[in-house]
Amino acid sequence: MRDTLVLNASFEPLSTVTLNRAVVLVLQDKAVVEQSHPELRVRAAAVDLPMPRVIRLCRYVRVPFRRHAPWSRRGVLVRDQHRCAYCGKRATTVDHVVPRAQGGRDTWLNTVASCAEDNHRKADRTPDEAGMPLLREPFVPSPADAMLLALGVGGREALPEWLGSTA
Repeated sequence: MRDTLVLNASFEPLSTVTLNRAVVLVLQDKAVVEQSHPELRVRAAAVDLPMPRVIRLCRYVRVPFRRHAPWSRRGVLVRDQHRCAYCGKRATTVDHVVPRAQGGRDTWLNTVASCAEDNHRKADRTPDEAGMPLLREPFVPSPADAMLLALGVGGREALPEWLGSTA
């Protein structure tokens, strides 16, 4: 599970990594801990380090510009917070608003998280045809928003002020 946000040297969000990877980057002096879990520490014979939540790379990494986060099934579930777009229960599958049988594609605006029951009940119909209105409309998350959603951060207001303004 990816639990640690990685920032570029310029404080721009780059990606998320596992706690183990974050600790390795810090121990190799490739990153510094910007924010840590309040009471958790990594301890070993010669190491006593706060458990990192946010790390910042020591050297700037040039990243090609991406306007949109790449689509993925996991990304749709994370974007919709694992809640069914039709009933609000726990979602385990991804449903196409315009079904594949009718030419629907795998895109952010055409897919929503769904529970298995509603996905089966809707079948190869649109929500209007099935009489199943969406509780919330799908949207395209920015790459930074996608990373924050993956970390379980409720929104930019839950971030420290120094990070919320740059993300």
